[in-house]
Amino acid sequence: MIAGVDEAGRGPLAGPVVAAAVVLDPRRPIAGLADSKTLSAIRRAALEIEIKANALHWAVASASVAEIDRMNILRATLLAMQRAVAALDVTPGKALVDGNHLPVLRCPGRAVVGGDALHAVISAASILAKQDRDRRMLALAGACPQYGFERHKGYPTRAHLEALQRHGVSVHHRRSYAPVKRLLDKTAAAGAAAP
Repeated sequence: MIAGVDEAGRGPLAGPVVAAAVVLDPRRPIAGLADSKTLSAIRRAALEIEIKANALHWAVASASVAEIDRMNILRATLLAMQRAVAALDVTPGKALVDGNHLPVLRCPGRAVVGGDALHAVISAASILAKQDRDRRMLALAGACPQYGFERHKGYPTRAHLEALQRHGVSVHHRRSYAPVKRLLDKTAAAGAAAP
């Protein structure tokens, strides 16, 4: 029983990093699995439904903005992956993890660079992670509409950077990330210089 593991959200300036673990059923293959970044939003949504209906087991977990800032994004990503595998209702015989780092798991694992394009089971995990994270960012967009999270999902687009300049840093932003840290440092310096 092989679990595929992948994450979504390492690069954004805001929101959690999300990981998924999936064990596919070889008797119920899912056509069209691919790296989530190469699929349209409509195709990803359809595949998410199919994966959840046909996979033997699946789980999604995350690491918070506070955890990312405290331990760094790599360690937080590995923690989210570890949590996703631990949340499965079985212990897989092996885990195939996208990337070149392996989290501490309760089963043997192998890191696979570009695995989301090579193994259907990792592709399935990448789709679930991306879909879950996108929904979380849409929820944040409702709470903080001034940042436009529904459009860029927290990535450092020009519109997001301009919104940060205009509205400042929210509790959902990763303070350890350079653009956010620079803005905080600039604000602190301006406050210290004020009479």
